Amino acid sequence: MWPTLAAIFGIVATLALGNWQLGRAHEKASMAQRVAIADRDAPIGITGSEVSADEVVWHRVEVRGRFEPAYAVLIDNRIVRGAAGYFVIMPLKIADSDRHVLVNRGWVAGTGSRTALPEISTPEQTLVISGLATVPSKRYLELSTATTEGKVWQNLTLERYRKAVPIALQPIVIQQTNETADGLVREWNAPDLGIDKHYAYAFQWFVMAAAIAIIYVVTNVRKAG
Repeated sequence: MWPTLAAIFGIVATLALGNWQLGRAHEKASMAQRVAIADRDAPIGITGSEVSADEVVWHRVEVRGRFEPAYAVLIDNRIVRGAAGYFVIMPLKIADSDRHVLVNRGWVAGTGSRTALPEISTPEQTLVISGLATVPSKRYLELSTATTEGKVWQNLTLERYRKAVPIALQPIVIQQTNETADGLVREWNAPDLGIDKHYAYAFQWFVMAAAIAIIYVVTNVRKAG
């Protein structure tokens, strides 16, 4: 009796987990479709009023303001064209507002020395910045406990930045796409929503369910024989 109950529980549990992974894959496939549609829509204007991250994430946005280099951070170990460098994260003070929005301005090559940071050219005038609204993931691997060393950080989260810098922020980071004559590289990959990963996990759970069923049947056939 107990082996039968255990087999039934194992099959039901693995099938449920497989279906859950399939559901997540379908959700993210729908999100990918929304991203593709949003890319063709007119950009959403970001003002001093706080936006809802859920309503603008993966949409094209546009904001007017001035960069504040004093609060810039560099995200370490970013590879572009086979070279190591940094993503330049800098707050933009939104025009006619005390609120800021973080902008990933692009990539800059490292200097080859950990003690010498690259120089970043920053326009001083008011600009219009266009780009994709993103929300940094909280899931990442920290290579050490020294997650921030001055202006150089391993990764970016809005929570970490808010604790480090005393300014009011929109709950998004804009991945800048327009040019501002600053020499930074903006070669952004399409958003990786991890759809294939969910399908792979679902397949593994379904294989496990089949394995449990086969083992149970074979074992009981032998006993009966």
